[in-house]
Formats: sequence, C-alpha cells, structure tokens
Amino acid sequence: MKVLVIGSGAREHALCHSLSSDPDVTALHCAPGNAGIAEVAELHPVDALDGAAVAGLATRLGAELVIVGPEAPLVAGVADAVREAGIPCFGPSREAARLEGSKAFAKDVMAVADVPTARSYVCTTPDEVEEALDAFGAPYVVKDDGLAAGKGVVVTDDIEAARAHANACERVVIEEFLDGPEVSLFAVTDGETVVPLQPAQDFKRALDDDKGPNTGGMGAYSPLPWADPKLVDEVMETVLQPTVDELRRRGTPFSGLLYAGLAITSRGVRVIEFNARFGDPETQVVLARLRTPLAGLLLAAATGNLGFLPPLRWSDDAAVTVVVASHNYPGTPRTGDPVLGLDEVAAQDAPNAYVLHAGTKREGDAVVSAGGRVLSVTAVGGDLTEARDRAYAALSRIRLDGSLHRTDIAARAAAEA
Repeated sequence: MKVLVIGSGAREHALCHSLSSDPDVTALHCAPGNAGIAEVAELHPVDALDGAAVAGLATRLGAELVIVGPEAPLVAGVADAVREAGIPCFGPSREAARLEGSKAFAKDVMAVADVPTARSYVCTTPDEVEEALDAFGAPYVVKDDGLAAGKGVVVTDDIEAARAHANACERVVIEEFLDGPEVSLFAVTDGETVVPLQPAQDFKRALDDDKGPNTGGMGAYSPLPWADPKLVDEVMETVLQPTVDELRRRGTPFSGLLYAGLAITSRGVRVIEFNARFGDPETQVVLARLRTPLAGLLLAAATGNLGFLPPLRWSDDAAVTVVVASHNYPGTPRTGDPVLGLDEVAAQDAPNAYVLHAGTKREGDAVVSAGGRVLSVTAVGGDLTEARDRAYAALSRIRLDGSLHRTDIAARAAAEA
C-alpha cells in the first residue's frame, strides 16, 4: 500500500514512525514533512491547505491512502478534494471538521446528542462577555471559537486576563470550569462504526506543577493506571457514538479520528473539547502501544469497512513522551538554533526511546529548530516509571540552546501506580 501523510509536526512523525514498520506499507510519502520524517518517508513540497495541490500530489504518487494530519487542512476541506479524486482519505470532510473548527458548533452537536459537557455561553459582544463571566465566576474558562493551534483557551482567576482574551476574539465560548483530572480519548470511525483507542493524559501548561501559560501540549503518557476500567465503555456510550450518530443524522458523517478531551469531574465525565484529528502529544504515546498495523486500520475507516476489523491489539507496556520547546515558547519562539545529540539518542536509547520531530528543518548537515515545539522524546517500558526514566535519559542527550521542557511528565501517575 502506498501511503501519503499530510503535515509536518510530531503527530505526523508519530504516524510515519508507525507506518514505516507496517508490513502492508510498500511506499511512504509525507508532505511537506520535517527533518525527522525525512528519515522514514520521502518528502514532497506542498501547500497543505490547498486541496487541489494535495489531491494532485496523491494522484501523481499513486497513493492508495492519504492521511490528513493537522486540523487546518481538514477545516479547509482538503480531505474532500482527495476523496473527489477517487483516493481513500483518512480525515473528516470540511463540514464534519467543524466539530473542531467551531466550538459553538460542537456545543450545538453535543446539546442535540445529549453529550455531557460544561454549561456555556457563546458571546460576540463585550456585554455578552461580561454577563457570561459574571454568571460563572472564577476560575474563568474562555475559548476562542475558531482554530488557535492549541493556544486559544485561557483558564484564569484573573478577570482582566479573561476579559482581554474574550474581547480579542471575534466569537468566544465562555463556560463553567470543570474540576477533576483530564483524559484524552481517540476513536477511529468510518461515520458509523466507532473503534476507541487507549486513553492518554497530556500536560497543557508550560511549566512543572501545571504552572505557566497554556500550550499545545508539553508531554503525555499512557495507560492511565488511576482511571476507572469502565471509562472507555462509558465514553463510547455517552460521548463518541452519540456524536458520530448525530453528525450522520445531519448529513455530514464524520469519518476519521475523533478526539474527545474529557474531564473526570465529581459529577461524572464531561467533554471539554472535540478535535477532528490525532492530538499532539497524545498520539506519540498511544501509537507507541498499538500493535494492530496502523495502515489497515485507517484504510478501513476511510473506506467504510471498520466494522469488519478484528479487535485492536495493544502492548501491555507503558509509554511516556516529553516535549522539548524553543526559547520563549509559547510566546514568539526563537528559531534557527542547532539541535544536537540526536545521533546519540539513536545509538544509545533505541528502540526503547526515540525522537519525533515537530518544528525542525535541515540546514546542510545540521538539524535546526523551526517552531515552538521542536521535538518530543518518546519511550516505552514495562511500567510508567521505566518508560519515564528512559524518556528523560534520552532527553538528557539532546542539546538545544535556550530550550525548555517539563520535568514532571507522568511523575504523579508513576508514583501512585
């Protein structure tokens, strides 16, 4: 099977890493890719937001499966263009991707489907913002209605910060604060059948002990030893299947990866947000534990045959990933700094630990930073403690001037397991 992956981040590198070891994959391509993906896939320049260009590239390559990784191309309708070219595509249509592209749309779907979520207000004027902030009180949860690369959400006790963020957005969702730990659960769906993956937990704050500003994610781990064994079944019944059923009822079936960000509150499971694609950095740890070949799973979803697949197979190992970010992230990051030590990780830590690139590019023989989140170090082990030790041992070999990373990824879960 010839596979083309669209995107250039750590999520796409994780997908390519898994696909490169899949015996059913005969050729692996990525567009536009990054310095790390180039080691396992052939790279091609393309505007990932240009559906015609992506479909044209897929046609020229003879791709038998296209996987659209990032949210922006999905919301732009790239998956539609690929399907119109007659090529199976893993990723929802433009209309279905509104589940991530508009938080207000997602709230409407959840209301109709009776999916448990936070109470909220959709605001478009300063007066509406004031009323909503006053109704819920602190902590304030303010979400830009549109895409914001994982940084459109402010959770704060400072009403001035909440007000400033809300008034900077054209349309904003203000909702009640949800207590309890957060869980990420992915599900692969063909628009009718829903197959859940294993849950993971990520870390959104930039600094240890969940301090600092929100980011796109600074690390993750799986499995969750503290979670209720019935959690996945409950989320399937109350969240995932009802959402997929409602979108199909509306005439916009969701085919691809449905990501549910959840809060396990004192009142039960509540949906924080939906994404329409694999999440980063949770993808790194979930795919590290998946034993079922990835290409066949995603092709079955893309062609409406998911119901015919046998149950997924999973490793009993634990996985931990730690993100290394550029100086000043999540503000305006400094780029162009050399990334050193990658060969040392490959020589000393593989296969138990490996590096997945996000914001990198190659300049001559050197790999340099090219974005906010530069790379993630992913490791597996017999339990979370071993996986965590291996991840941080590998990370210690990497040198990037001015970089930052959290030192407490999976620490509490490992200690309590």
